[in-house]
Amino acid sequence: MSETKYLQNGITEGVIWKQLLIFFFPILLGTFFQQLYNTVDAVVVGRYVGKEALAAVGGATSVVINLFVNLFTGIASGATVVVSQYYGARDLENLQKAVHTAVAISVVGGGAIMVVGLLGSRWSLVLMGTPADILDYSTTYMQVYFLGSIASFLYNMGSAILRAVGDTRRPLYFLIAACLTNIVLDLLFVVVFHWGVFGVAIATVTSQVVSAVLVVFALRQKDAVYHLDFKQIRFHARQLKGIIMVGLPAGLQADMYNVANLLIQSSVNSFGTNAVAAWSAYGKLDGFYWMVTSAYCISLTTFVGQNFGAQKYDRIRKSARVCTLMHMGTSVVFSLIFCLLGRPLLSLFTTDSEVLDLGMKMIYVIMPAYVVTTFGEILPGAIRGVGEALPSMLLVCCGACGFRITWILLVVPLYHQLETVLVSFPISWTLISLLFIVYYLRGNWLRRQIKKLGVLSPNAQPNG
Repeated sequence: MSETKYLQNGITEGVIWKQLLIFFFPILLGTFFQQLYNTVDAVVVGRYVGKEALAAVGGATSVVINLFVNLFTGIASGATVVVSQYYGARDLENLQKAVHTAVAISVVGGGAIMVVGLLGSRWSLVLMGTPADILDYSTTYMQVYFLGSIASFLYNMGSAILRAVGDTRRPLYFLIAACLTNIVLDLLFVVVFHWGVFGVAIATVTSQVVSAVLVVFALRQKDAVYHLDFKQIRFHARQLKGIIMVGLPAGLQADMYNVANLLIQSSVNSFGTNAVAAWSAYGKLDGFYWMVTSAYCISLTTFVGQNFGAQKYDRIRKSARVCTLMHMGTSVVFSLIFCLLGRPLLSLFTTDSEVLDLGMKMIYVIMPAYVVTTFGEILPGAIRGVGEALPSMLLVCCGACGFRITWILLVVPLYHQLETVLVSFPISWTLISLLFIVYYLRGNWLRRQIKKLGVLSPNAQPNG
């Protein structure tokens, strides 16, 4: 990577809203294809196997899988922050150490999660009260899925490294290749070979291997600052600490939502297979909104990380304001689309009228509140970009997750209706957004991280 390219780095020098969008759209397309091949799994089994299979690849199965996947995705975000800061500061030696440490984490962490997933799949599904008619389907899907843990985490970590230095296109291309692989194999294994849920799971694992191989080849680029040398893959103490200090709280924060959602899923399970199938179909639509939110957060975190490394602190606050406004507009558009076109969209997954009615009830209760999520998602992305993640985790723990758990345990038993479960989402989103607004304005998070560097820029203000 040449010095000239550093000087032309648009993230630290370009017009903020343009650079955010340039960074945002490839990430958005990448997360779209990520969501697409998960959605294709649901469409294929829902159409060609049945609603029991649809409930098996969504519902409790997806919640348990996400419990592990989100933990590692959070750790990958820690690598994004550390690598982007070194890249912004032009510290190539430590950047190299961060890259090899990140890959070591992905191999060790992926192997550990694979073992835990294989051994604990059925137990976790039984614990959540998964209906008996989908338990075997769900167990099969989960156990096969966890076989691809190392490949999945290698792709996520490798993509995090590439995005941290501003390369958003190749992770997108790799994900498109994986998505196409998954679609073709889904149709082959389910429609032609009639392998059912097992075929969908095998197709997913194969696509994960494809994306992992491609991203490793990209990291092997000889003239790149992030060049991966297999012989150098090891843990470096300083970089490991940096990645874990940012990534572990971020991963635990995501998992706190999942722990709360495990209870919510258990409550949904109590309403029967139709409710579980409707929740699965609803979740696929909802996932498209969260993929856009995720793209905004990744863009902002990387943008903030590079500018923090380059000591351009004024651009941090400006980018957070711009990204907040963009996300608010996007959330309103999604709410309108889903409320107006919800039924035909849900019909992509099932034609069962009772399942569709329940799915529309879920849409009308939850999706109009999307705009409220903005401050609870975008502001933590900015705070995490400067290397501070623990306070965000604590706010989520006390706010959204604590509220949802309390709601499910105390309120739902008193008013055992599906609407009572659903309304916990808009209320918790409002609470967590209020907490993050206060922390962002009064938490002194930026000054605290600047002081850790031993440098106080004249652009830095006392508050975040």
